[in-house]
Amino acid sequence: MSFVALTNFITVTKFDGTNPSTKSDGTGTAFSPYNKFQNGKHGVVSSHNYLSFIYQGAARNRSGDNMTSSLILANSEISMNFAIEAVQEKYHIKVETWLMTDAFAQQTKLTEEQWLASSLSYDPESIEVILSSAIDAVGASSPDRVLTQEIVGHLPVTGSLQNR
Repeated sequence: MSFVALTNFITVTKFDGTNPSTKSDGTGTAFSPYNKFQNGKHGVVSSHNYLSFIYQGAARNRSGDNMTSSLILANSEISMNFAIEAVQEKYHIKVETWLMTDAFAQQTKLTEEQWLASSLSYDPESIEVILSSAIDAVGASSPDRVLTQEIVGHLPVTGSLQNR
């Protein structure tokens, strides 16, 4: 019998790509607590710390206009605070799924997906962070606006545009 080791690596960042958990130690020196996690092996693998989570990959929603996925974490005060912060701040989450070697080194990257933390749900045992595509998450939170000449300048009055 042979085993195939698959591991998910997640990197959590702000919209500008910076680490959301970079803090100062009071002396002006910045340090960076964890924002990279993996769910395959205790300890550190490729600069990713171990975190027990389940990643449920992309699935099309009922209306067919968006892809969603989810991260499921054990319910604790630490994970709840992190999940709430991720959703409120709309953190970007990159998920890479790797095929691992017998020595637990990265062998082949199977997928890489970019998500936004869009909502969460929880019960006494688990927290589910719903991840959605950036296009849907932006559309869901943008106000309804009508493009007028005062807002955007000159607008075309016909359907045919010419580039001269």
